[in-house]
Amino acid sequence: MSDSKDLTFAFLNDSVLGAFGRAPTSEKLDHAVRYLSTWNGTDKFFSIIQYVLKLVIPFLDFRARLQYRYGKRKDAISSASGPLSKLCSLIGDSRMLYRFWGLLPIYQWLTSLERMPAPTRKLLTIERIQGWSMLLYYPFEHLYYLRTHGILPEKIDLSVPFAKNLSVKLNASKLALWSTRAWAIYVFLHLSHLREDARLLRLRERALAKSRSNGDAEVEKADLAKRKFVLRNEFIENLANVPLTIHWSLEKGLFSNDIWVGVFGLIAALASFANGWQATALRPPPVDPTPPPAPSNIDMNLDVPAGVPSTSEVKESDSESDEKMGSIVVV
Repeated sequence: MSDSKDLTFAFLNDSVLGAFGRAPTSEKLDHAVRYLSTWNGTDKFFSIIQYVLKLVIPFLDFRARLQYRYGKRKDAISSASGPLSKLCSLIGDSRMLYRFWGLLPIYQWLTSLERMPAPTRKLLTIERIQGWSMLLYYPFEHLYYLRTHGILPEKIDLSVPFAKNLSVKLNASKLALWSTRAWAIYVFLHLSHLREDARLLRLRERALAKSRSNGDAEVEKADLAKRKFVLRNEFIENLANVPLTIHWSLEKGLFSNDIWVGVFGLIAALASFANGWQATALRPPPVDPTPPPAPSNIDMNLDVPAGVPSTSEVKESDSESDEKMGSIVVV
């Protein structure tokens, strides 16, 4: 009787608690977990949600007004737009908070840049200026965040020897403007960076076309195709960021309708997400030009990239007074 109870308990254990043992596995799910587990992947995922909401909310309000005009509803306000606006604001606020350690990878990038310089003097100069612009961008953004949340006072008194009544005023609007202007320097310089990258890529293609076709050449062609994909998406991302940098760098803004912020922000977020998704894909096994002596000697192990690419990290916040946006693409 005891054995029968044990068997029944084991059967129920395996059937109920072990139900996921029969669930199918998915390479795309593994890929999504691998990418979204990174800081860059999480930021891009939430940026897509944020800008989709910035487009959905105006549509819901517009639909509510039409329905009210034609007598389809009692009021002209969408019941869903309020909660979605709160979610959008929370996402933008959280993304800005998660960038509080953003100076660390910038410092790491600048130090590695001097030890392993860019292939051309032009690229080296561009990246140096980009790095220094980010050294201005992050402190302004952090001060803006702390000021708008009431963590820092509007006026900070400084105790400096031989100086009386010395203080610093923290104007949130000014901090937002200068933070975005520093980001704008980065974005405009990166367009020039991408142009130089494209020139070097064309030189590689010409050299490869003159070389003999072998296994190494095929691998090089595949790498060039991936690099083209990355350059194209980086160009789309930065081109979409240009009007956003101008909009947030001006006191009165560039757009009278905030829907354009959602449009350009979503384009930049999707392009950046696509690059990160490709970079975290498992690499195919290396191609050996000589056939193996036996099928059992084929190595089917896949090489996982050591880390995610630092191609881009988007900088946004949420509304005109309490939000702004920035982006950084570390190459």
